[in-house]
Amino acid sequence: MNAPATADYAQETTPLWQRFLAGLNEFYHAPYRQTMARAARDEEDFFMLLMFAESLGIDNPAGFYTLELQPLFLENFHEWHTRMGMDRCPFDHIGCC
Repeated sequence: MNAPATADYAQETTPLWQRFLAGLNEFYHAPYRQTMARAARDEEDFFMLLMFAESLGIDNPAGFYTLELQPLFLENFHEWHTRMGMDRCPFDHIGCC
């Protein structure tokens, strides 16, 4: 009779403990979530500039290596060039706007 009561107690406390850990994790990570998202976006913007630098007329020593990545990032290109302050697409061969 003691074994089922102990099992019920363990099942009741485990979700409570997990909820407490989840709340504690949220408490510590919430203030930094926006900062980390902004840093990740800045890194992505720099990478997009590095990838499309040759097309924009900027010399890029890694242009040959990033050339095959351009088709993968074309779907994000419109968001990037508007965020960088370019109202229209700077390329004639890409019709994103």
